[in-house]
Amino acid sequence: MTGSARRYTECRVHAVQREILRSTRHCRVNRHAQSGAFAIMFVPLLFVLAGFFGLALDLSLVYNRKAELQGVAQGIALDAARELNGTSAGVVAALTKAAVASGRQQFGYGRTIPWNENAIRFSNSPAADADWVDAATARSMPTNQYYVKVDTEALDDDTSLVDMIFIRILSDAFTSVRVSERAVAGRSTINITPLAVCAMSPDPAIARTSPLSTSIIELVEFGFRRGVSYDLMNLNPGGASPASFAVDPLAPPGGAGSSSNTSASALAPFVCTGNMWTARVTGGAIRVSSPFPVESLYRELNSRFDRYTDSRCNANGAPPDFNIKSYSHGASGGASWMSPRPSNASALSVVTGTRLETIADLPTPPASTPPGAYGVLWAHSRAVKFSAYSPGSLEPDEGYATFTTSDWPNLYPATPAPAPSSYPASPPYFAASGTHYGRPSTTNLPISVLGRRILYVPLLRCPVPAGANVGATALAIGKFFMTVPATETSIHAEFAGTAPESKLTSHIVLYQ
Repeated sequence: MTGSARRYTECRVHAVQREILRSTRHCRVNRHAQSGAFAIMFVPLLFVLAGFFGLALDLSLVYNRKAELQGVAQGIALDAARELNGTSAGVVAALTKAAVASGRQQFGYGRTIPWNENAIRFSNSPAADADWVDAATARSMPTNQYYVKVDTEALDDDTSLVDMIFIRILSDAFTSVRVSERAVAGRSTINITPLAVCAMSPDPAIARTSPLSTSIIELVEFGFRRGVSYDLMNLNPGGASPASFAVDPLAPPGGAGSSSNTSASALAPFVCTGNMWTARVTGGAIRVSSPFPVESLYRELNSRFDRYTDSRCNANGAPPDFNIKSYSHGASGGASWMSPRPSNASALSVVTGTRLETIADLPTPPASTPPGAYGVLWAHSRAVKFSAYSPGSLEPDEGYATFTTSDWPNLYPATPAPAPSSYPASPPYFAASGTHYGRPSTTNLPISVLGRRILYVPLLRCPVPAGANVGATALAIGKFFMTVPATETSIHAEFAGTAPESKLTSHIVLYQ
């Protein structure tokens, strides 16, 4: 290579090196400039991120308080609703339970609820637009007040106000946020069998004087005598033909109902359990269809006797009674406390004028009446003295004063008079062993329930229009003890008095 060529090449190399150095310095300058730009942008971004964090924290405080107050409202409502029984005492008990329940509740990480009676309301319906009344009004008018609404908005500010931490920096309007919750609780079911019969009399209480002794005055309730067995499928105060009714178990009083609700398949699960999906049967027209399809449902009724073959019942949902002894009539029957043994499972049916009743209902039975015509007597309940009855008052927990077996000749005139044969100190059904006791299967004994053989049956004001899905008025709820398993045509049951609807609550649930 010539000297000139070599010098040219060296010049080019030096030029390239200078260019590379200049480019490197430029890149360094740009990197420093970008780093400064990012630093400038990151400062406001920190404020934005802090704002979102603060908003999330404040919103979480609000959410937590709402969750706490929801639990407070629901707990108080459920506890209070369990006490409601249609009486002033029930309302007072509900208020007491509400105050106790509020004392157990906490909010704001350990603070107790300061209870205020203004936070609770009562109604005969769980609907939001129902007529909700305050505690004082509910105490004075307690009938059918079976629902409770608790609104935490009526509690003090310390309970409802949530102090903001970060959002308040933006504006004084965000210093605190007021939150509240409400809950409604009350009855969802009632322990009434969807079977109804006519009240044999519209009168809640009548004095029946024995034709043989004026000192024997018996209480008769809606035409039924305690301790006397009736065939519920063979009664009618207004005609010679039997009258019985299937009750819509889903429609509340005043509801529209549906004829499909009283089909045998629809009724079966309610007959098994002995309850209905409505809170009451009084206070409006209930929907009924006639007749009651006993031929399709007697197996479900007999689940109470630990019988489940060909039945749609299950022992877990429809357990047997603790005592499944069948108190059948006849010389070899289960009514061994009667002498002579009864000739019928229930009192002999008779037609007098336009009434289908029993021989036990006649003011004076015929002189030729045999003692067994009265059927099985006093398996569950004794006859009650009229003097023990107090109009307008609930029956005391210990029951009314009763007659003794020595009064049978005057209570049940016959030739010869029926006589007791070693009648136990308590009615036979309440035995836990011995002749009058029947034990459920080993599998079902642990889940058996005393009193399952009692059918709570609406007593209707009759006549009721014939047909399906018609309106009817329930005057009361009769207690009928199944003395023997039902058949395709009959349900023999002893009248055991009437039951206040308020005491037949089954489940208390939250509605909102």
